Amino acid sequence: MKTTKSLWRVAVTTAPEAEEAVAELLGAALGEPVSSHFRLKTGRSTVTTYLQSKPAAPGQIRRTLLAGLKQINRCGLKTGPGRVTLAKIRREDWAESWKRHFKPMDIGGRLLIKPSWSRRRPRQNQAVVVLDPGLSFGTGRHPTTGFCLRELVRHVKKGADRSFLDMGTGSGILAIAAAKLGYAPVQAFDLDPEAVRVARANARANGVQRKVRIERRDVAKLPVRPARQYDLICANLISTLLIAERRRMASRLRPGGTLVLAGILKSEFSRVRKAFAELGLKLAVVDTRNEWRSGSFGFAGNKPGEV
Repeated sequence: MKTTKSLWRVAVTTAPEAEEAVAELLGAALGEPVSSHFRLKTGRSTVTTYLQSKPAAPGQIRRTLLAGLKQINRCGLKTGPGRVTLAKIRREDWAESWKRHFKPMDIGGRLLIKPSWSRRRPRQNQAVVVLDPGLSFGTGRHPTTGFCLRELVRHVKKGADRSFLDMGTGSGILAIAAAKLGYAPVQAFDLDPEAVRVARANARANGVQRKVRIERRDVAKLPVRPARQYDLICANLISTLLIAERRRMASRLRPGGTLVLAGILKSEFSRVRKAFAELGLKLAVVDTRNEWRSGSFGFAGNKPGEV
């Protein structure tokens, strides 16, 4: 029997560059799982959580969130409209809202990312990753994750073993996609234990748990001299961490390999590019979407180009 008990939706509309910070704010304020989606038409992100009952002090929640948004702005991330809404919705509407915002994604004709409720069938020889939105960052819809997925597809080589390392795996989407595309070995890590748990669960759900090694590790504590190097590395991390640990990242890249750097604001990209250029890594491909700029680097690369 279906329940008709209502839920309460708390949502914050923000600029994409502040999406992760706003998600942290909303989750901490209400202690509930948070989801987010980006609307291409408006160029805005909406961060949302759902409550089982009407909050006792909705006015206080609004003031807390608005104060948090001001603090995020003071730290340099622009939240844009920063609009906070509280609405009562039917439980069935809440369930359907996931389906409206998380639809299948086709990546270069070689990869299909879809939620579990989608009936979309893959094309011939198209790999499929089934991933539902959850607590860990990474459903493929954020511009930085999307760039990493496109680079994974672009660097697939038929009949050739290609190794892959995912630094800051989040939901595990990149590592799972790599395993589905035939990369081997595939290794991934994240500092957040919850992200590691979720990524391992997602790998099991996609049947690649034996093809992907997912660990809890801190990039800042990796050995300077690695035991293995990789053909393709994705590091979807904040720019300060990318710059600080660039030598550890570069040391893991095999000669002729590609290092994909994402999670970088447009205003910070030139500093990241310069830092890696000092290590002999040249920009080969650059992609700009909204407030984000991502790039692929190599020791012996092509001329920079837009994608």
